[in-house]
Amino acid sequence: MSHRPLEDTIAQPVGTTLERYIMRTQSEFPYATGELSQLLRDIALAGKIVSREINRAGLAEVAGAFGQQNVQGEQQQKLDVVANIRFIRALTNGGQACAVLSEEEDEIVHTGNVQGKYVVAIDPLDGSSNIDVNVSIGTIFSIYRRVSPYGAPATEADFLQGGRRQVAAGYILYGSSTMLVYTTGHGVAGFTYESSLGEFFLSHPRMLIPETGSIFSCNEGNWHDYPEYVRDYLSRCKERRCSGRYVGSLVADYHRNLLVGGIYLYPPTQKNPDGKLRLLYESFPLAFVIEQAGGRAEAGPGLGRVMDLMPTHFHQRTPLFTGSYSLVDELLGMETT
Repeated sequence: MSHRPLEDTIAQPVGTTLERYIMRTQSEFPYATGELSQLLRDIALAGKIVSREINRAGLAEVAGAFGQQNVQGEQQQKLDVVANIRFIRALTNGGQACAVLSEEEDEIVHTGNVQGKYVVAIDPLDGSSNIDVNVSIGTIFSIYRRVSPYGAPATEADFLQGGRRQVAAGYILYGSSTMLVYTTGHGVAGFTYESSLGEFFLSHPRMLIPETGSIFSCNEGNWHDYPEYVRDYLSRCKERRCSGRYVGSLVADYHRNLLVGGIYLYPPTQKNPDGKLRLLYESFPLAFVIEQAGGRAEAGPGLGRVMDLMPTHFHQRTPLFTGSYSLVDELLGMETT
């Protein structure tokens, strides 16, 4: 009996780890001296820990509500608190982030690393209310090089630089597998977590979103509160027999459309006329990734590209229309027809 198939399997390379990929591409980073590389490793480490906590949430009794509200007025889930602690601790211990802005915190969290050159804005666990029903959830992060003096605490200005000043951004998706997707402004790469080895491996090099697609993702329960141009666009999508796919977890819906082509819509409504998604740690990082993947992210007619918005406060909200370039372009054209 031939053992060639087994030998071939054993001889296959394991793949490129996140660590090795970061080292190979470090020269692409602005001010490539290793600090940004370490930050990405710290985020990946916290992502591994959070992935473990999610996978054992039911057994460890960390599912369900925590019993408090965050700064957004939203009910905190136990895993929101766990993820917030894990990411802040990893970024503090890593030494490169001088401060963190989290969805779960009212103000800047100072890490004590006053010589650190970077600040991180993060949504530690987006869509956490879905954890009790075993739906994919995620982490979204954005990294800036600080503008305040080294040796002093970070300031508001470090976080309010605008989307074009991001040096890296990405997300971690906790689903059927755990994936880390990020960009440093030189394309988008995706890594899948191999839990038996404890490593992220490069699985999606040079990620590009299709120019168009047949999926639209939005909460149609808000149909009657949407602007007329959004309702007209969605009607056109249905006339073309496009598929409506909406999980209610931003990272999951966004990731699907990035891979297969589509558009994600979170329009303004009567209840949230300024939109609902947070600009600094949801819309900015996802806009950076989608533009690097060949897509588009807009705040709506007359508001311009998300990446060009200038924030005025930490937890600012914005509408978001993002995905395949031609679909977003078509949506914007509806407002003038």
